Amino acid sequence: MTARVRGGESWRSLRVAAWLGWQIESNWTDPFLFAVYSVVKPVAGALILVFMYLVVARGGLENHLFPYIFVGNAFYIYVGAVLMGISWVVIDDREHYGMLKYMYAAPLNIYTYLLGRGAAQTAIATVATTITLLFGVGVLGIQIPPGQVDWGLLAGALVLGLAALAFMGLLLGGATLLTARHNYFIGQGVAGALYLLSGVVFPLDVLPAPLQAVGKGLPVTYWLEALRRSVLGDGGNEALRSLSTGTVVLILALSTVVLAVASVLFFRWAERIAHRRGLLDMQTMH
Repeated sequence: MTARVRGGESWRSLRVAAWLGWQIESNWTDPFLFAVYSVVKPVAGALILVFMYLVVARGGLENHLFPYIFVGNAFYIYVGAVLMGISWVVIDDREHYGMLKYMYAAPLNIYTYLLGRGAAQTAIATVATTITLLFGVGVLGIQIPPGQVDWGLLAGALVLGLAALAFMGLLLGGATLLTARHNYFIGQGVAGALYLLSGVVFPLDVLPAPLQAVGKGLPVTYWLEALRRSVLGDGGNEALRSLSTGTVVLILALSTVVLAVASVLFFRWAERIAHRRGLLDMQTMH
């Protein structure tokens, strides 16, 4: 098979999978109700964060730490959406629709198919993130002047971070391929751990030294740092303040490449095991 044919197959797999994922995510109700849900959900999430901050931190919204928390939480919407959007596909297609074995028999690229299914969740997360940021600026008074935003850094960091999350989702997809249905929470569990260790709602400095070291080894930490610097001008993490923005982006880029290689190798290994054990059409209704 030539590179041109493989490229065409991969693009077709990605495009069709993204369309399929959007149909599955959006067809549970009428378009108006889905639009209302898409607006209300991120706003409700933002309000939960606000009340949690006011009660637990006992600080006003004018505190310099609040924009740091709010922006990090807004972009973190992508993490759960992408990780779950890709890893859940294996269980959804294998056990809900019973189609995973046919996907392997069809002329498609399974890797780009999984990434395409995650693209629908990414689109929904983009809407939610945008609404959350607009709510923060318009209602909560967070200062994000458009003229002071580093749009180049924002776009570059966003693309690199989403790529890293996609490859992490592929890693989890490989793990899901070898596990039973009751492990559907694997994506949520990893997202929860990243929420704690990546400096989403508090700086890394407040963590014990061993957990700080773990946090500094996570790509999501540098992704959020770059995004905060692009939007707020300051990442807010004392533990990373000594790193230049270029260094932060470089670490993010290198970790994305490492994740890309590791995810493909691990998924191929998981596929071989799944083929040998007959797991592609496994039904674990418990």
